[in-house]
Amino acid sequence: MGDMKTQRFKPYTPKQAMLMPADLEEMIPEKHLVRVVDEMIDGLDIAPLKRQYKGGGTSAYHPRMLLKVLVYAYSQQTFSSRKIAKALRENIHYMWLSGMSRPDHRTINRFRGVVMKEVVEEVFYGVVEQLYEMGYIELEKYFVDGTKIEANANRYSFVWRKSTKRYKANLQEKVRKMLEEIEKIEAEEEALYGEQDYPEVGEGKTIDKKALQEAADRISQKLRKDPQNKKLKKAKRDLEQDYIPREEKYERYEEILGERNSFSKTDEDATFMRMKEDHMRNGQLKAGYNIQTGTENQFVTGYSIHQKPGDTSCLKEHLEQRKRWLDKYPQVLVADAGYGSEENYAYLKDKDITAYVKYNIFHYEQKKRIKKKKPYRQENFPYNPEKDEYRCPQNKVLSYQYTKDVTSHNGYHSTRRIYECSDCQDCPTKTDCTKSKYNRKLYIGVELLQMRKTARDLLLSPEGVKMRSQRPVEVEAVYGRLKHNWGFRRFLLRGMDKVKVEWGLLTMAHNIAKVAAL
Repeated sequence: MGDMKTQRFKPYTPKQAMLMPADLEEMIPEKHLVRVVDEMIDGLDIAPLKRQYKGGGTSAYHPRMLLKVLVYAYSQQTFSSRKIAKALRENIHYMWLSGMSRPDHRTINRFRGVVMKEVVEEVFYGVVEQLYEMGYIELEKYFVDGTKIEANANRYSFVWRKSTKRYKANLQEKVRKMLEEIEKIEAEEEALYGEQDYPEVGEGKTIDKKALQEAADRISQKLRKDPQNKKLKKAKRDLEQDYIPREEKYERYEEILGERNSFSKTDEDATFMRMKEDHMRNGQLKAGYNIQTGTENQFVTGYSIHQKPGDTSCLKEHLEQRKRWLDKYPQVLVADAGYGSEENYAYLKDKDITAYVKYNIFHYEQKKRIKKKKPYRQENFPYNPEKDEYRCPQNKVLSYQYTKDVTSHNGYHSTRRIYECSDCQDCPTKTDCTKSKYNRKLYIGVELLQMRKTARDLLLSPEGVKMRSQRPVEVEAVYGRLKHNWGFRRFLLRGMDKVKVEWGLLTMAHNIAKVAAL
């Protein structure tokens, strides 16, 4: 042992007292992300945040500090308020950013869920304006796409419109039968109303909570005259303990549903929709939100939260919301085939926006795959403009019949010209051509065909090819970072307003992190 070289170590004195406390400023690298967050949030006008504080009572933590902490936390994939509060006690970057303030998780959660929900869009677009002033974006080109994020809701807490409608109809049928039973045993009622039903729930009447309550009151009046009547007592008990509460529940469900087909009992603003990640599994529906996001140079310059699963009907609302804050529409919009509807093409044309927007069969057309794989699609029926008729692959004529008005979910009105084959019954390929037991029909939107031609010309132009190739590296790259790199696949908060806050914080964190990287 004696011939071994003497080991040399650096001094290690963990409990040595320091003459002066450590300076956090010297411990933060000059170009660290936390400094960029600090600088950019300092450049924001936080008057909207200050307006959320009423004043009086105990002094509150400064909203600018709390905003900095939340934005930095989201950039570090720290979304839990408890973990953020822990970092403020242990992490020098959080300590420096907060000026050694240590708000607890309740304070952080209240700021995020209550204070921020009224002004998150105003704050977000304040960051967008900073990016514009710094020269990172021009607010002219806009790449838009949608993604679905799971809500903080139990996946088995669903309420469906069809089920609610069916259960309510069954309940009302039970009520009618019960009252018919009472009428048969009530001579007084027969004398007064003859063979009619109770006036509150007669044939063709809408049965609601108020009508059921009136029926229960009428039965109560009868029971005062005949307190031992078992059928009346059972009817009253069924109404008050079963039928009325159920009717009240179904009416509340219908109010929550609005125009939707489903909602979650855990988060009533969330709609059940199919998540892209689940397509490779069993395709299970989950409660979630449809997020519409627009980017430029991979900076998020607009976002909106929707309850509708489809992207098509969200575009107009999304762009109008962006316009309210930036006071202008983008000059150029690039989107995938999920947005290529007649309504959207007409809207973009009306707003003078150059639209590089695909439609559902654009790629099939370019690869000549429609005729080969699906020969009986409408697009493969040649049209004769002189005779105003189409011909199917079996050379049968489909002639014009009438014009039909069509209204979209958003209230957009359009027309479809209906063409019908004279006789499909003996056609050997009828089952391949149509599932209908009648003749094959074509629903032709003349305006839509013209809009698709305009879109096709734009998409195939040199600029269109450039825009299409740029789209996957724009908004899809942003979603890749937020969902996969940062792991944000499920909201922590519940309700539309709070979900909007979370996505706003996340996109602000993304924008500022990108500035730091550049």
